[in-house]
Amino acid sequence: MSKSKKRRRVTEIALMGPQTLNIAGEAVPVTIRINPRAQRHLIKVEPANRSVVLVTPSKYTVDSALEFALENRDWIAEEVAAVPKGKPFKPGRKIPFLGDKLKIVHRPYARRGVWIEDGKLNVSGALEHVDRRVKDFLKARAREELAVCAYEHARRARLKIERLCVRDTTTRWGSCSCSGTLSFSWRLVLAPHWVLNYVAAHEVAHLRHLDHSDRFWDLVDRLVPWADEGEEWLETNGALLYAYGREG
Repeated sequence: MSKSKKRRRVTEIALMGPQTLNIAGEAVPVTIRINPRAQRHLIKVEPANRSVVLVTPSKYTVDSALEFALENRDWIAEEVAAVPKGKPFKPGRKIPFLGDKLKIVHRPYARRGVWIEDGKLNVSGALEHVDRRVKDFLKARAREELAVCAYEHARRARLKIERLCVRDTTTRWGSCSCSGTLSFSWRLVLAPHWVLNYVAAHEVAHLRHLDHSDRFWDLVDRLVPWADEGEEWLETNGALLYAYGREG
């Protein structure tokens, strides 16, 4: 994605919903976000939960926004159907990890918790706990990797991170609060490390510029010269990351 496109992004300041629409016989959750700066209705399909986000200008009513969604139900049905199927963490599954591939191997009698060895993600304990243990391991590693990257970027930019946390977000890879708290999706650990590093730099830059102005992007570029490539990678591959750890 080019910087010109990124800089045209606007902030959706109000939220209504959720509601549901019948799309191809399936009750699809719809959240309506009212954006005063929007010029027209915009439909997004969120891969994390197969839901629909409907962005609408404040000059239109909620009913007109829902009518617009119904008029485009065929497109929505195609987009929902295209969301990658869930890939729960279970023995035998191969998962991406910071640019590598790891095969989940169940070691029921081991007493080492979860560990990486020879291209395998080994998980001890009962079978029914494998999914949760893998998620806990990935969340912990995501926080470690993001902390290293974010604090280094903050040091270089002479900025201060008040708090860093990792969450199971559904719409954003990262966010920055006005109080200096950085939040990230743990699923970034499933992306190549350079992509994770880009998102860390992106949110650190928000500590100085809580917008997407030219000055913001100039700082991001100084921290990670591959910002455009990072955005493009997430645009292309982000939906697949949301499939991991989700039921089929």
